[in-house]
Amino acid sequence: MTEPLTILCLASYHKGQAFLREAKRQGARVFLVTSESLRDADWPREAIDEIFFVHDDDKKWKLDDLILGASHLARRAAIDRIVPLDDFDLEKASALREHLRVPGMGETTTRYFRDKLAMRMRAAEEGLRVPPFVHVLNEQAMREFCARVPPPWVLKPRLEAGTIGIKKVHAESALWPLVESLGDRASFHLLERFVPGDVCHVDTVVYEREVLVSVASRYGRPPFDVSHGGGVFTTQLLERGGADEVALLAFNREVLRALGLVRGVSHTEFIKGADGLWYFLETSARVGGAHIVELVEAATGVNLWAEWAKVELAGGKAAYAPPAMRSDYAGLVTSLAKQEWPDLSTFADPEVVWRLTKRHHAGVIVASPDRTRVASLVDRYAARLAEEFSATLPPGTTPRD
Repeated sequence: MTEPLTILCLASYHKGQAFLREAKRQGARVFLVTSESLRDADWPREAIDEIFFVHDDDKKWKLDDLILGASHLARRAAIDRIVPLDDFDLEKASALREHLRVPGMGETTTRYFRDKLAMRMRAAEEGLRVPPFVHVLNEQAMREFCARVPPPWVLKPRLEAGTIGIKKVHAESALWPLVESLGDRASFHLLERFVPGDVCHVDTVVYEREVLVSVASRYGRPPFDVSHGGGVFTTQLLERGGADEVALLAFNREVLRALGLVRGVSHTEFIKGADGLWYFLETSARVGGAHIVELVEAATGVNLWAEWAKVELAGGKAAYAPPAMRSDYAGLVTSLAKQEWPDLSTFADPEVVWRLTKRHHAGVIVASPDRTRVASLVDRYAARLAEEFSATLPPGTTPRD
């Protein structure tokens, strides 16, 4: 009788419940490492064989303690897979794989899916279009960049997620005080030309370097604008077979090939500039946040968390094929809410397939075979959320889902 595979999942945030359930459904033994502050969270405990809690200081785990703990666990349970369920867990997972010699993405490749500087450099080396950028390191190189590339620019942390910590810079005179304020952390940043335009994302499942599921969507307002200026967040699927979708899906395949994703899931963002050209912005080796998983499932019937679990457990040694996909359209509308528990019952059109149940948040997903109907509902519901519910956090604050 074949022993079940053992999968060790890392989750410094409360997410990945569908992954854990699917891994157990596939017959795996499931271990979860999470933060002490999440001890009482509603994890799917029926799908988890053991949970281990790590003392967390602002969600930061001590890597040495994690390695020692995993090594002790490995004495009694051979670990076959290590999976990070959040962006901030990628480096931890790769370090554990390297130490325990478990198959999967190592530290070098992980950099391409976590470090905004590394992913840009790799993409540029492979001839893919990225906004002009410079490492915040050598002062002469930065001055040459400022002379060559007109502002505005964006100053970005290399290892944060989403739009956390990003600052827009309108002149070189404003740049240097910002760099000075970073002190010893300056080299953990890059400076990049701000490219105005439509920001899109492609969400994928990859197995043995082949993209088997890919869904292209467009944000209503760029995430940077929402996180820094507040308001309603929207995204909806692009026209299937349209010029933008065809170009994006092809570009996405090139990016994932260049960066070396063998198997797993990814959430990759692109921007179409005023010049009509597509630019690669950033990618990740995890599912998209902000309820994009639910958006994709509403349109296709495919749950990216569940497919990720199947891909990880197949591990290149067994066949994997995604389930049949619907070709509907879907749109997501969410906002922070001034009400503690917003009443969304009046969002009652038959196309509403999901409502967000979360303290001080409001959101819905609509789905239909008719793209025009979805777009109309997204516009109408976004206006209603803005008027009836919307609240804002301080500029630059990004809520974690």
